[in-house]
Amino acid sequence: MKISIGNDHAGPEYKKAIVKMLEAKGYVVTNYGTDTFDSVDYPDFAHPVATDVETGKADFGIVICGSGNGIAMTVNKHAGVRAGLCWTKEIAYLTRLHNDANVVSIPARFTSIEQALEIVDTFLNTAFEGGRHQNRVNKIACQ
Repeated sequence: MKISIGNDHAGPEYKKAIVKMLEAKGYVVTNYGTDTFDSVDYPDFAHPVATDVETGKADFGIVICGSGNGIAMTVNKHAGVRAGLCWTKEIAYLTRLHNDANVVSIPARFTSIEQALEIVDTFLNTAFEGGRHQNRVNKIACQ
């Protein structure tokens, strides 16, 4: 499975831990994030992740910023991208199960690295339930 990851200056340590976990599990990871704590603009790292998911270059995306909001808003501007802001593994489970999210947004300033690892693991290992949820998901994108 191919994963694209992007982050701003709030997430280098999170990204490093997530990439390490994913590569240990055999995932192929494309890193678009910054590796420093120097201030950067999150859209510069969000758009490449969203483009990878949108075009099928990546199966899923992971984005990280301080609150998780700005970077989620950015990737959600892309057609076919459904990003869920997740601060617990339970929310990650539901955003995949009910919303068929293909990008997970992690708020680095409101989760620990250990929680972020649980969120990513849960997100990637939960299948979309379909059924009654499919009709709702079909209505998300602007037509």
